[in-house]
Amino acid sequence: MLRDEEGQLLCTYARQCIAEALGGPPAQPPTSDTLQCEGATFVTLYRSDVLHGCIGSLEAHQPLLQDVADNAVSAALRDPRATPLRIGDEQALRVEVSLLSPLQRLPVKSRAEAIAALRPGVDGVLLRYHGRRGTFLPQVWDELPERHEFYRHLLRKAGLPPELDSAELEVYRYTVDKWKQEPQR
Repeated sequence: MLRDEEGQLLCTYARQCIAEALGGPPAQPPTSDTLQCEGATFVTLYRSDVLHGCIGSLEAHQPLLQDVADNAVSAALRDPRATPLRIGDEQALRVEVSLLSPLQRLPVKSRAEAIAALRPGVDGVLLRYHGRRGTFLPQVWDELPERHEFYRHLLRKAGLPPELDSAELEVYRYTVDKWKQEPQR
């Protein structure tokens, strides 16, 4: 669990990492010991309230600061939805950093059980099935508040039939702590 000040430091660092990747000055990582621990993050970027990019890690596999740096640069420059950026454009981005809890596998055997187990507005959800996967952060509930539609869209995102009902489908949930930083100009 991070304090809000540490979450804001992650947002600032994400913006600095994007600037550095665009040819700006080197990013200055915060010195908090808490931010040196392993963590899984998603970095979501918006340009004028339009999604620019969102990239992240579902499981902790590296120090939190490195995860934020990697995901920020990927969301800015490598997400297929991202439009080209030039140095200084990072200042116009709204930056959101989500820190994920560990994944919790839900012991469900059917579509109906999976949908019933979801907690709208709370759960991020990961689906895995025969090498395919898709995830929605809890923020997606704002756009898809109805459980059935949320689940259908997530199946589609994973490249699966939206009506899939299989006991082999793995369903995981997680929560996030989220911080955002508005554009700097």
